[in-house]
Amino acid sequence: MRTDNDSEPDSVHFDAILMPHRSLPRWGYALLIGGLAGALGLIGLAFWGLGAWPVAGFCGLEVVLVWGAFELNYRSGRVFETLCLDDRILHIARVQPSGRTATWTFEPGWVRVAVVPFGHDHNRLVVASHGKRLHIGAFLSDEERSDLADALNGALIRWRSAPDVI
Repeated sequence: MRTDNDSEPDSVHFDAILMPHRSLPRWGYALLIGGLAGALGLIGLAFWGLGAWPVAGFCGLEVVLVWGAFELNYRSGRVFETLCLDDRILHIARVQPSGRTATWTFEPGWVRVAVVPFGHDHNRLVVASHGKRLHIGAFLSDEERSDLADALNGALIRWRSAPDVI
């Protein structure tokens, strides 16, 4: 491993960006809201013509509520996590939709990565070292968390078996 006074940049042994999956792309979302607004607009106009004008207001309210729910969902989808294992440290950062960033560092020689059961049929990915435990990839599927744990453990094994460079 490199010493602290080494001026050469650290080499990266593992680098991953974790992002939640959104099955409906933005263009699909625009089509959905446009189609819903058009359909409910026609229904509202029909009821307005029949004298049941309050129904038109509720149709508009439905469009606003569906739009708001999707906006909240897309906002929560802007969270992401980065993992970077270099010659010295395992860096983990979580960036919230607001832009606030939390960072953690772990000594690769001591860190342990495990998938632990959570609930009846789910799991959590835990990175632990010296009494610190960090749950990562909460937005990933169980299979994706297991795959990430395998990949990160493999990188840590390679890091630990690499010869020291001074």
